[in-house]
Amino acid sequence: MRIGLVAHDDCKGALLEWCAWNKPVLARHELFATGTTGSIIEAETHLSVTRLLSGPKGGDQQIGAMIATQKLDALFFFWDPESPQPHDPDVKALLRLATLWNVPYACNTATADMIISSPLFEGDYEPLKPDFDPRTVEVVDGEVVITDSRDQE
Repeated sequence: MRIGLVAHDDCKGALLEWCAWNKPVLARHELFATGTTGSIIEAETHLSVTRLLSGPKGGDQQIGAMIATQKLDALFFFWDPESPQPHDPDVKALLRLATLWNVPYACNTATADMIISSPLFEGDYEPLKPDFDPRTVEVVDGEVVITDSRDQE
């Protein structure tokens, strides 16, 4: 499973503690994290983490792109609801993409515990992915017919 790890500054300690507690499970997966968060997790837990840019420098967008291209299976994003974030639109966009593409995500320790302890987490679970392609391709009488649902509106 490919897992994204992101945390606002005031939540980095909580995510680090959660990663340390869940190290045996996380070690079996491919981890991606925004810059500073990834450095801290890697240094403190010795887990292998692919580090992206820091969140405000584009790391949030990199994680979002991974979600949109179906290269991320779960997101653990510990965000601080009490501190204003200069890149707040990026945060909302990231959570929007996770919801849009049906990627499970946790924003706090309790939800993260529920997700990682689920029997579905390391099972063969395949969440449904939306189909945003408006075209339908079918073979009719030996001919390939492509219809676009946008033409029928």
